Amino acid sequence: MKHRVFGKKLNRDIKERKALFRNLINSLIIYGRIKTTLAKAKAIKSLIEKLVTKAKDGSRSQVNQIASFLTRKEPVKKLVNEIAPRFKDKIGGYIRMVRIGKRQGDNAEVVMMEWTAPPAPQTPLKPASAKSTDKKNAEKPKKVKTEKKK
Repeated sequence: MKHRVFGKKLNRDIKERKALFRNLINSLIIYGRIKTTLAKAKAIKSLIEKLVTKAKDGSRSQVNQIASFLTRKEPVKKLVNEIAPRFKDKIGGYIRMVRIGKRQGDNAEVVMMEWTAPPAPQTPLKPASAKSTDKKNAEKPKKVKTEKKK
């Protein structure tokens, strides 16, 4: 009987399954979207939601809990500093799963996992020579006085 059984085993033992979940979550945080099977996506969705909720709190103890799960500094910093502020007004539903189709090799259902909120727009840096391109307001180079030799 399957009474009160939670989660998917995905034909892996506990250590291998935890490593798989950790790697998928790290990739999603770093790259913003990943392509994986539907079963794996459903298995990690609740873990991601919990991590983002902890990151929104931003307290030291919550960040330490996130760091103990992810074990790498870059994803933890990105999750707390970039991703969590996008969802400050949202209670849940941080992940979108878009079905792509079936994988050719084993006919497994494949989905694209991505964040529901778009990344914050980055302002492009203007080149330093942008001022001199305007001909009307361009400053003319000053003539340097040179001393004549006798």
